[in-house]
Amino acid sequence: MSLLVVGLSHRSAPVSVLERASLAAETQAKLLQDTLAAEPAAEAAVLATCNRIELYADVDKFHAGVAELSTLLAQHSGVGLDELTPYLYVHYEDRAVHHLFSVACGLDSMVVGEGQILGQIKDALALGQELHTAGRLLNDLFQQALRVGKRAHSETGIDRAGQSLVTFGLEQLAAGADVADWARGKRALVIGAGSMSSLAAATLARTGVAEIVVANRTRARADRLVEILSQPGGTGVAAHAVEMAAVSDELTRADVVVSCTGATGLVLTAEAVAGALGLAFDAAYEAPVASVPAPPADPDRHAAWVENGTAGAVRQAVRRATVPAQGAGPVRLALLDLAMPRDIDGATARLDGVRLVDIESRAAASPDAPMAADVDQVRTIVADEVAAFGAAQRAAHITPTVVALRTMAAGVVAGEIARLDGRLPDLDEKQRAEITQTVRRVVDKLLHAPTVRVKQLASEPGGAGYADALRELFDLDPQTVAAVSRADLNDPNRGRS
Repeated sequence: MSLLVVGLSHRSAPVSVLERASLAAETQAKLLQDTLAAEPAAEAAVLATCNRIELYADVDKFHAGVAELSTLLAQHSGVGLDELTPYLYVHYEDRAVHHLFSVACGLDSMVVGEGQILGQIKDALALGQELHTAGRLLNDLFQQALRVGKRAHSETGIDRAGQSLVTFGLEQLAAGADVADWARGKRALVIGAGSMSSLAAATLARTGVAEIVVANRTRARADRLVEILSQPGGTGVAAHAVEMAAVSDELTRADVVVSCTGATGLVLTAEAVAGALGLAFDAAYEAPVASVPAPPADPDRHAAWVENGTAGAVRQAVRRATVPAQGAGPVRLALLDLAMPRDIDGATARLDGVRLVDIESRAAASPDAPMAADVDQVRTIVADEVAAFGAAQRAAHITPTVVALRTMAAGVVAGEIARLDGRLPDLDEKQRAEITQTVRRVVDKLLHAPTVRVKQLASEPGGAGYADALRELFDLDPQTVAAVSRADLNDPNRGRS
């Protein structure tokens, strides 16, 4: 296994960089195809969410792989390599497995324990399978990551350690008040009709808002979401859909706005929000830019930089310098931005009577280590699963060699039985069958102990050389072993989600 991951997330990069580096669906597909075409990579998968962009690959050379994957990320994200490199992290082999399993369990999320990442990992695997860039290693890895994440949520209380981004964002908007009391009787505008917007609308309905208006570029999707919200036996919330062109008018009547679209530009500008509230807006306003030291480019030094807390200090400095202070006065309009890149202009937080919660403020408010016992339990699960995955991969590495050995042995038996037929042509079928079975049992017994033992040894750390030893001792044809590997890899039932 030569698994390599190169990426950046909310833990290593400021939001401004993550926004610019975000990858559209078609860009992700092109990135995967170009990665597979690169010399060091045999497989590739990309995990792209609002908080992270990670490129996974099976590579034959570490340093060449890091250079190639970093370059490809820069090319497809549109962020220059020199600018992107300081924020990239690199994990290799078991550390890469540990990283993905931790991500799947929600340990690396902005809100610890959130489960939405499992769906995003499943989507990443499905894209790799659709484009045939995910082979045996990445299929096994991502499938196992999904199982580990589900195990963590079912066996521990990690769900209590963090809440969905929607719930957490609404709690921040409520500013310490009970969310249900805060939401009761309010009129909400939801912009977007995708999975996150639908979750936001359903959450708002459950909290007791009086009315929900849904705006989306595709009206049919907005109508469908309204239909779901208005189903008999549901929350009973009044809901209706409007065109995106009506958002400006709806702003004048809304108490809460939640936005999560796939737009590459701003959906709500500070000027538009100010106009809806009848406020003056200074278009010349610019948020101050932070001046912070760049992280080291070297992967090992960068890991230490993150571990010793320097990265956290830099992120806090960036937040203090780039997040505008909240406007004065009672809150007239609460804005929750769930999108990446952001939908709502950060400058809206400067407006009197406006409270804005976005990626930056959620990151600053998210507790670092809630429910420590549950988090520790999940970390134990991850460590155990990483060890088990490594052992399984090492054992699987020797399986084609064992299969090739048994195939060779079967061929020897068949050849000797054919030779016996020539020398003893008078044997009847019963005698011939008995002799054949006896020879096969002898061969199986001779091979049983060494093949079982070699699998055990190969599953241990440092056991990769046993496959080479087996091939050398029995003079196995490398082409035969490779054929077994290809047959296993091309199994249409393997690794499908």
